[in-house]
Amino acid sequence: MDKKLIFSGIQPTGTFTLGNYIGAVRNWDKLQEEYNCIYCVVDMHAITVKQENEKFRFTRLNSYALLMACGIDIEKSILFIQSHVKTHAELNWLLCCNTQFGELSRMTQFKDKSQRHPDDVNAGLFTYPSLMAADILAYNADLVPVGIDQKQHLELARNIAQRFNQRYGDFFTLPEPYINEVGAKVMSLQEPTKKMSKSDENPNACILILDDKDTIIRKFKRAVTDSEAEVCYREGKDGINNLMTIYSVVTGKDLASVEREFAGKGYGDFKLAVGEAVADHLEPVRTEFARLSADKAFLKQCYTDGAEKALRYSQRVVSKAFHKVGFVDRT
Repeated sequence: MDKKLIFSGIQPTGTFTLGNYIGAVRNWDKLQEEYNCIYCVVDMHAITVKQENEKFRFTRLNSYALLMACGIDIEKSILFIQSHVKTHAELNWLLCCNTQFGELSRMTQFKDKSQRHPDDVNAGLFTYPSLMAADILAYNADLVPVGIDQKQHLELARNIAQRFNQRYGDFFTLPEPYINEVGAKVMSLQEPTKKMSKSDENPNACILILDDKDTIIRKFKRAVTDSEAEVCYREGKDGINNLMTIYSVVTGKDLASVEREFAGKGYGDFKLAVGEAVADHLEPVRTEFARLSADKAFLKQCYTDGAEKALRYSQRVVSKAFHKVGFVDRT
């Protein structure tokens, strides 16, 4: 039986957080064995908010190298930079014309970003979900690994695909979400009811996957917990629940095993153990990233090859979509 196809993208916003890694990128490596995988640095999405051009150029390449360092094998998967593949923008326009204004206006992320950037509520920010749909549908992806906060966008992509199919005949695959049961959402170390984010004003709230070992351990030592001094997973223990989830993911131990391991031990011992486990888990990533970053020629060859493969694949789909709408074929 043919393998199903997975598409996923990540924004080039600098170094990934531990939340990005656990919730998404860490699993992309494993998915390569079971699925046909297409991965992308979605730099076109990133410019819906203002970027400093030189810094932006740097973070795009960093993000590409980080994905490889996290285990994406370019011999098994297609890995490319979104703006290098023109079919994403072409299909985006087709899909925008099959997306309702009301649908886009209900997107939670548009509302949130509009509030955070009131001086730049641009059209790209509004139509962002249509471009996300184009990213996915250009490859007729079966599955899309998404965080909990991206489910709304994927549902819209399904609605757009369904509307297109109803108008022009069955063509697009309706993508399904691929969500990990454990570690799908990593919370802030300082406000564990909020998602971990590098934009947090408190530097101790967020772990970056390129943080050195001392920094990682120091941040975990300062993590907010509670006054019960009992390592167990239950409602109302947001800080400990978050730390247990992180520890479970990086060690491969289930939550019950974590509870037994730290029975009778204080939070100080537990937080130190979590910090050391995370730092040790990320050490190979830091080492491989340093090696890749030092070889710019190799990186360029990789992302050029990846873009060529992605274009060949997506061009077939997008050309057929244009034909269905009634455009005159170019060839």
